[in-house]
Amino acid sequence: MPLFICPNCKQRSIDDDGRHGLTHLPVACERCGFGFLFELKDDYYPAPGAGLVVCDARGRVLALGRGVFELTGFRETDVLGREFVEAFGLTGFERNPAELTLEWGVRRLGERLEVRTRAGRTKPVTADFFPAYDDDGGLLVALAPRA
Repeated sequence: MPLFICPNCKQRSIDDDGRHGLTHLPVACERCGFGFLFELKDDYYPAPGAGLVVCDARGRVLALGRGVFELTGFRETDVLGREFVEAFGLTGFERNPAELTLEWGVRRLGERLEVRTRAGRTKPVTADFFPAYDDDGGLLVALAPRA
């Protein structure tokens, strides 16, 4: 049974066909009304204070969920359409984890990275990367503060 998570409110749900009711429309969030849910291979519980970022098959930002602004200071309009790693100034890796996830199609959990906030400060984060399993491809990234 496919598992889904709302990129906005992090509500997890199960749906047998990935469609909203008896329509051809993708599943939307029943809790907050966000327009689509992200399919996961395994159930996932985001860390407290985590924000979710949805990217397309090229790693460009499509949507930001709650928590991203609080963590980074960026609003969706600041990063929309930009490549994820560049948009958030991600550092602390040898090879781009977003590209690896998109290329290999496997999730990468617990990446210890740093983001550059809108104010220009670096902040330590833990990032989890998930590939999309639908025909469009893409990526879901969970960014959580790290002490």
